[in-house]
Amino acid sequence: MTTMASSRLCLLLLFFLCFILFINHPVKCDEEDTLLEGINSYRKSLNLTVLTKNDNAECFAEEVADQFKSQPCTNSTGSNTVPGTEPQIPNYESLLAKCHLNVSNTKDGYVMPACVPNLDPSLVLTNFTETQYSGELNDTKYTGAGIGSDGSWIVVVLTTNTPEGSFVTYNAASLTTKIGPVSRLLFLLMASFFLL
Repeated sequence: MTTMASSRLCLLLLFFLCFILFINHPVKCDEEDTLLEGINSYRKSLNLTVLTKNDNAECFAEEVADQFKSQPCTNSTGSNTVPGTEPQIPNYESLLAKCHLNVSNTKDGYVMPACVPNLDPSLVLTNFTETQYSGELNDTKYTGAGIGSDGSWIVVVLTTNTPEGSFVTYNAASLTTKIGPVSRLLFLLMASFFLL
């Protein structure tokens, strides 16, 4: 077998494995996806750009929702609270660490917890678009979002395209600063060599 033929066979096998994994793990539409679609429709109606999904912010949102899951829905929790009296996020820095994040890459983001019994989709959306949170959703500085839920709690974390609000992981941030342009080019060349 020639090198070219074996490379094509490897690529074909890789494609086949990816196809099998996709079939066995279908994409599911859940309350987080529904909420992001609703928020983006809301932003479009205001002629704002849509928010892109940020996986790191989603990780953090999941961790925050997990912290609140045992707290019942009341008039003093979530989006119904008086501004400035929102529930504090317990263990904030340790939750960031679980997602490989740090304060310097998240300080310009915004965390919005809401408590909605049974996470009714129409009520969830209005808990963000028709409450104190609408001001942040209307803000053009936010370009991405991560959403997590647990129990009756759903959390939206807004991100920016600045280093201070990007929610880039510290592993990725440190890797890009340690690897210069030449090293990245060599890495890409080596990776493409193995794919041929």
